[in-house]
Amino acid sequence: MKLKRRFFYRLIPFLVLATSGCGSLNTHLSIPEKEIPASFPKQKNAASVANVNWRQYFADPVLVQLIDAAIKNNIDLQVALQRIEMSRSSVKLANGALLPKVGLAVGGGVQKFGLYTMDGAGNASTEITPGRIVPENLTDIYVGLQASWEVDVWGKLRNQRKVALSQYLATMEGTHFVISNLVADVAIHYSELLALDNTLEIIRATLQKQQEALDVIKIQKEAGRANELAVQQFKAQLLESQTLEKNVLQQISETENKINFLLGRYPQPIERKKEILFSAIPQQISSGLPSQLLANRPDVREAEYQIEASKFDLEAAKAAFFPNFNITAALGFQAFNPEFLFTSPASLAYSLMGTLVAPLINMNALKAQFNTAKANQLTAMHNYQKTILNGYVEVVNQLSMIENLQKIHSAKERQSVVLKKSVETSKELYKTARATYLEVLIAQQSALQANLELIDVIKQQRLAAVNIYKALGGGWR
Repeated sequence: MKLKRRFFYRLIPFLVLATSGCGSLNTHLSIPEKEIPASFPKQKNAASVANVNWRQYFADPVLVQLIDAAIKNNIDLQVALQRIEMSRSSVKLANGALLPKVGLAVGGGVQKFGLYTMDGAGNASTEITPGRIVPENLTDIYVGLQASWEVDVWGKLRNQRKVALSQYLATMEGTHFVISNLVADVAIHYSELLALDNTLEIIRATLQKQQEALDVIKIQKEAGRANELAVQQFKAQLLESQTLEKNVLQQISETENKINFLLGRYPQPIERKKEILFSAIPQQISSGLPSQLLANRPDVREAEYQIEASKFDLEAAKAAFFPNFNITAALGFQAFNPEFLFTSPASLAYSLMGTLVAPLINMNALKAQFNTAKANQLTAMHNYQKTILNGYVEVVNQLSMIENLQKIHSAKERQSVVLKKSVETSKELYKTARATYLEVLIAQQSALQANLELIDVIKQQRLAAVNIYKALGGGWR
């Protein structure tokens, strides 16, 4: 008993020396937080379209079918799902570190001691069994269980398990963010494809009218009412529109392939109806409250879990400064001859040992690890604030765009109607020699440009409806 006390008293200065620098390791970190505005500009509706399932938000059955195929086959999403599996395995590994490690050990060997040694001389005069001296070549056979266990006195292993769990949850949210972006990307490219289809239709209708105008001007030239310059100008305009048609055809092909890539398949035609572009677009988007971004946006929640993981990682780094307490044990049968291995109680062998190991020499390495974990936590906090700010700015930008695009759409519609009439008027005036061919060319070009701009505005409205849905945190449910 006195010996145990003496050992304990001698151990105390050792532990004090090992842990003397740990009191200054502060794990309670914070940064100034930016308060989230109570509402979005000009928005007071507490409901948010982010809570609407994307199948209801995108009413087009063709688009819904494309998104379904993308979620099933997209390669980036498959990679993200595998990251979830890796994170889940990390959680299981961290849970296993808290439990004792037990294994079955089967081993054997042979050893010969020199005669003129303490072991050799002792063996030469010692009976290993009644009437039998220890053999010169001594075999050793062991069958049994061996166990080791690190007792988590300071919570290092428990914090590492919490790190793995938080990172797993962050990975889940990261996958939700991939799904949200995937849904939005398919919808965006699909809207662009519909806009290109309608652009191509307008260009081809314009080409037909320009061809008719060219034919008329050629007849007038033969009748002496027009000159070669007029013919060349009309022909140049026709060639420009034909070039524009080829460019649009190339854009259609590339956009189809972008969708096919998102769907994880090789290029093939995308079935669609171009008239869908003009279907009803929401005039008012329910944006909800900025605070709802914290619950709806997967990237915000991912950043939040990263903060949790960094906090536990910092606690684990602090615990590394304290001594490790390990217990090792073994229980089995050991003999020099297999026939005595299980038949004799004397073959039973066991051991039990506890060790306490405190860091001394590598303190600088532990401090560097602690400082790294500290910087990681502060970085995670700043990234969280940045993610919230970015989400708020995205929503405000899209709300403003939706409002302004509605006004632009109205103006472009009126402009398109006026310029369409101007084309007909210029033709009639040209027939009666009250307008020049240049005025006809300008009217045609202006009408084409106005129609193309109108299609582009409609496309931008549909893209804004998709982007606001994603910005509010929709698309992953």
